[in-house]
Amino acid sequence: MPKFVSIKDVAKLAGVSCATVSRVINKADTVKAEKRIKVEEVIKKLKFKPNLMARQLAKGKSNIIALVIPRYEGIFYSYYGLEIIRGIGTICDSIKMDILLHITEPKNILNLSSVGGIIFAEVFKERHQLEEALNLEIPAVVMNNLIQDLEVTCVAIDNKQGAIDAVNYLFDLGHKDIAYISGGFVTQAAKDRTQGFFSAFKAKKIPVKEEFVLHGDYSRRSARGAAEKILSLKHKPTAIFVASDDMAQEVISVIIENGLRVPGNISVIGFDDNPVSIYGSVPLTTIRQPLMEMAQIAVRELDLLMKGEAKVSKFSLPTKLIIRDSCRALSA
Repeated sequence: MPKFVSIKDVAKLAGVSCATVSRVINKADTVKAEKRIKVEEVIKKLKFKPNLMARQLAKGKSNIIALVIPRYEGIFYSYYGLEIIRGIGTICDSIKMDILLHITEPKNILNLSSVGGIIFAEVFKERHQLEEALNLEIPAVVMNNLIQDLEVTCVAIDNKQGAIDAVNYLFDLGHKDIAYISGGFVTQAAKDRTQGFFSAFKAKKIPVKEEFVLHGDYSRRSARGAAEKILSLKHKPTAIFVASDDMAQEVISVIIENGLRVPGNISVIGFDDNPVSIYGSVPLTTIRQPLMEMAQIAVRELDLLMKGEAKVSKFSLPTKLIIRDSCRALSA
């Protein structure tokens, strides 16, 4: 069976970028004559046949977009993942765009030949996939991560300020012994929430107790382990800030299982504003992040980029404190 020849093969042999090959194929007048001749010679030598969808892409005619979501444990059960899929799907349906959903891992190579644009729901270890799309001049938007060193539109949430608001709310209620259970160190959102926690303490000149800071991975399992460690301490915190609502609900379960009350003995505040948290054993005070708005802006900006009507932009959306029943003021 003959070897499939890709645009990458042509670019490599011709000593040019994939974007240059694409421009030659589509007869763009921005390619220097010397490079054009070289690319045409290689195309003829390799008997390369351009993909029809790729040509439509280069001419801006494809209305198919890819939604790329990094694979992680419980992705189809996470509030973030489901809300992003729902939000982008709803908006794309309203403007007659089709979606290809990619649940990807860092080692994966994305098939970009049939899409007119890409939305990355997050980027950490998959950065090379984003760079490949940009090198191919495919319109792309990144969500939940402000990438400053690449010319790409980003729509993120101000996770740091959200965390600061959560801790300041507990300070206002009279709490100083505040524990924190993070979402780990992989995503920008998780790192920003941790930075916000420490920044709030620093601004108040209140020391953070090392034993009160534990790191999870957004899973309920990690939240349970962290909560059990906190409750085993001789000197327990009066409040716990947890990096997600799902984890916070598990923390509340552990507290109740140990014969304590929320917020009677320990106050708990989460992050997300997952609607499920309203109906738990204790309605959860939390930080609302505008996931639907983030999805709307991402699709709108990608649509404009695909039409050539927008420039690269960086968006940072504000969060909002939602007060319910899981936190109480300490008596004077």
